[in-house]
Amino acid sequence: MFFVVKVTSGQEKIAANMLQNKLSKEQLPIYSILVVEGMRGYIIVEAEDELTVRSFITKERNIRGVLSKPLSDPEVEKLLAAKTYAQEIANGDIVEFTGGPFKGYKAKVLRVDEAKSDITVELMDVVVPIPITTKMATARVIQKKQKS
Repeated sequence: MFFVVKVTSGQEKIAANMLQNKLSKEQLPIYSILVVEGMRGYIIVEAEDELTVRSFITKERNIRGVLSKPLSDPEVEKLLAAKTYAQEIANGDIVEFTGGPFKGYKAKVLRVDEAKSDITVELMDVVVPIPITTKMATARVIQKKQKS
């Protein structure tokens, strides 16, 4: 079963490493400790039962408690599924920002970093075009690069 453990926001990796070190010293029915990207303030612990998790995390720094309801398998699969983007953004495409500080602005894509899901763009309709790196999820393609 998967249990959500509440931790200090921004300390997810530190808390998970601390629990991993503790687990290597103790023989408990804890199967995995997961830090899910984008889930601030929480980590997931796979264990036999809630009592095991509660006894495992007591008196640990940066750990605030366990949510009483375990996660179902479909919920865990949804959290762990790789984020894919329905659209392919390529160099030379024109995008429009759908969120963030540049919402509504149009920009030309200069570089795409698939590994980090980042794009480097140059805003259009500005006096001084400056390259900006942002997440792919904040933009949508409005015009594909012209093939020549």
